[in-house]
Amino acid sequence: MNRARLLSALTRTRCRAFAAPALLVALVSAAPTLHAQDTAAAEALQAQAEALALSSTRQTDGLRVEIEVGQPDPRLKLAACAQTEPYLPTGFKPWGKTRIGLRCLQGPVRWNITLPLTVRVYGQALVTTAALPAGTVLNEADIETAEVDLAADPAAALTDAGLVVGRALARHLAPGETLRQPHVKPRQWFAAGSMVRLVAVGAGFEVHAEGQALSPGLEGRTVRVRTEAGRIVTGLAVGDRRVEVNL
Repeated sequence: MNRARLLSALTRTRCRAFAAPALLVALVSAAPTLHAQDTAAAEALQAQAEALALSSTRQTDGLRVEIEVGQPDPRLKLAACAQTEPYLPTGFKPWGKTRIGLRCLQGPVRWNITLPLTVRVYGQALVTTAALPAGTVLNEADIETAEVDLAADPAAALTDAGLVVGRALARHLAPGETLRQPHVKPRQWFAAGSMVRLVAVGAGFEVHAEGQALSPGLEGRTVRVRTEAGRIVTGLAVGDRRVEVNL
């Protein structure tokens, strides 16, 4: 087995935890001299990119990760390169369909290209059991837990049935569709004009007061409240007629 094929075989294992740093170093240092039209070299490039993407994807118990790296554009005519390096922008999280960079570090021309990258992260989340029109108030029979690709959409997938039962859908969902945060309307804890309980949270203490809401209290949204002393404060609607203000 030649170097390129051995390199490819070492890095094709799916769903592994973080790739060992020694393997990544070996991948970068052992890259063969390449040309875009060289199939074996293209496979080695893909293997390098795949290893970096896998090492950059946060692994969590119960999640299954799959990495798929596309081929370099066959129209590219890349100069020979003795050492290549895959890279991602600082702090970038490979997730879903994106691209990964690949640059030449040692060659007559310091070229820099990108490769298509798909990162699938499978885990348990809520899905619909039937087609549900917009406005449906969810009950337990409408949802179930299944393994889904969490990275298929940038919106967070919902996992706690207790937080969605009783909430209305913001749009139509197909059978088996993953339930994500924008799909459900926020709860309205109270209406504008309602008397609410203010809870001011500080370092090691809480202060309670009463006030009148000047806007509807939607779950997780800020709301303005007029206190009994006439002062206007802003807080977060966190429960039934309850507003939390951080000091």
